[in-house]
Amino acid sequence: MSQDQVTPPTVTAEDIHRIDDDAFTDRNVCLVTGAGSGIGRATALAAAGNGLTVAATDIDEDGLAGTVDRGAELGLEGEIESVVGDLTEDDDIERIVEEAAELGDIKYLANVAGMQHIDSIEDFPMETYDVMHRIMLRAPLYLSKLCIPHFRETEDGRGCVGNMGSVHGHYVTSDKVGYNVSKFGLRGLTQSIAAEGEGEIRAYSISTGYVKTPLVTDQLEDTAEQRGISVDEVIEDVMLGQSRVKEMMEPVDVANLFLLGFSDLGRHLDGGDLLFDGGMTLTYE
Repeated sequence: MSQDQVTPPTVTAEDIHRIDDDAFTDRNVCLVTGAGSGIGRATALAAAGNGLTVAATDIDEDGLAGTVDRGAELGLEGEIESVVGDLTEDDDIERIVEEAAELGDIKYLANVAGMQHIDSIEDFPMETYDVMHRIMLRAPLYLSKLCIPHFRETEDGRGCVGNMGSVHGHYVTSDKVGYNVSKFGLRGLTQSIAAEGEGEIRAYSISTGYVKTPLVTDQLEDTAEQRGISVDEVIEDVMLGQSRVKEMMEPVDVANLFLLGFSDLGRHLDGGDLLFDGGMTLTYE
């Protein structure tokens, strides 16, 4: 597999899995972070494709515009509304939730936004770690804290948080300490929400291997340099080497899992983790 073969694909209407769920209506709002690209964009499109109103947030205003435009091109049932914001700023997080609430009843929260930095622990810049922590762990906690009261005010008093985990929330690779710590922490957040939600407020996480996203393609060169190998070797040996399934997931594959988790089909998924990693973490040769 070459670098060209991991280029993030475009979501089509046929890619979106439709789920028959009475709560998937335009009255209910799904707040999606990181919605300007990758899994976040695909999740916003999948939610709108299932009839939900989507509050799509990202710091990337142009990326969000692209998500909104793609939704319009596909003629999706639900509307996607852009809410530009910085997840490292509490004032922005509070405003994001307030603007989402103006669109309808906040019922679902998809914490997808993430970033990556490749460095050894000895060389890892703490200012970068702090930003990663705020985006990938603190913001999901604060957004959950702010959204849960809205969940309780919905028609049935129920709501759900979906957290974008990773195989790196199960086991780790070197030179990614900021990412590893955040993903392990997200599993703790997921279980904490479930512990307090009494079955009415659910939470789950999704842990995948490498997905064809800008976050993955952007780290190829850094990983290759850090390990002293070629980009093709990073893809074949590092990213897919331990996986039994020798292909990467596409963003919409993950997006469809988010909607499955939000739906009534996921009503017993509470505190659990959907491990879709191609056998990467639980098998070996």
